[in-house]
Amino acid sequence: MNETVTAAVSHPARVAKDLVHKHDAGQVLLSGFRRPAEDEFLVVADWTDTAWLGATGDSRQDGAVLLTESIRQTFPLLAHAGYDVPFGHRLLWSEYRYTLNLRTLREGGTGGRPELRIHCDDVVRRRGRVTALSLAITVSRDGEELATAHTLFTIQQPAVYERLRGPHGDADQMLALARSRPLPSPASGASDEFRDAVLSPTDARDRWQLRIDTHHPMYFDHPSDHAPGILLLEAAKQAARTMRHPRVGVAEAMETVFHRYVELDAPCWVHAQLLPDDQLGRARFLVTISQNELPCFTALVSVAKGQTG
Repeated sequence: MNETVTAAVSHPARVAKDLVHKHDAGQVLLSGFRRPAEDEFLVVADWTDTAWLGATGDSRQDGAVLLTESIRQTFPLLAHAGYDVPFGHRLLWSEYRYTLNLRTLREGGTGGRPELRIHCDDVVRRRGRVTALSLAITVSRDGEELATAHTLFTIQQPAVYERLRGPHGDADQMLALARSRPLPSPASGASDEFRDAVLSPTDARDRWQLRIDTHHPMYFDHPSDHAPGILLLEAAKQAARTMRHPRVGVAEAMETVFHRYVELDAPCWVHAQLLPDDQLGRARFLVTISQNELPCFTALVSVAKGQTG
């Protein structure tokens, strides 16, 4: 299966939506992959038509949303087509970090067909089945590096996931409950687009309520029983952006850890703390997302001065 699923990298079609866990085929960002070695993959992305993203102003230019969603789509692609993980198994994000090459992205933009060179290490198997993968990723286009990233995710069998999630594992029930409650207002400066704002203001400048729009076409492309990881990553970016507003700056790098699920049936809080600048002169923020007084997600966001905001 590993070799026969391989798609020609020059073919304009995109991979089947089921292989990247998308309901909307128009949101598929990957066009194919090949496998040079056992745990090495070359995945080709297609960024030529991404109007559906409707991303915030800086996201469309700095590439972070495209990069992260492209990488997120490699999880199921490699799990199913590369390591024979059955459909229905759950892929759980554990860690993620990225660094953008802002000079290259500013000069060349975020279009085209970049390549993601992926090395899979720390491949954990139990009873012959892969249960965890760590990916080291280099993203390039026309020989120029756009970004590097590293991520770790684990894989759970459906029965295990259902047992651990309990009543929170019913996506339809959780979504119905979330949609029965009013959506909080968006925070000023968090996003250029009302639809994409994931923060809602509080009385404190450095604290927000997480704004979970379960009708958002990207974050909830398919039913989910919890807030998706990419929404939490965007919340960390928007928290740093709001703290700096109206000064410009791009989230050039981020290091994140996912501690537990953000549920849809209770308010969730985002807190940002300004840290000393790093050795490159970038502003740094520690963003924590908590629910029911328990940490769910932490992110160290490094913001570079830039021409975008």
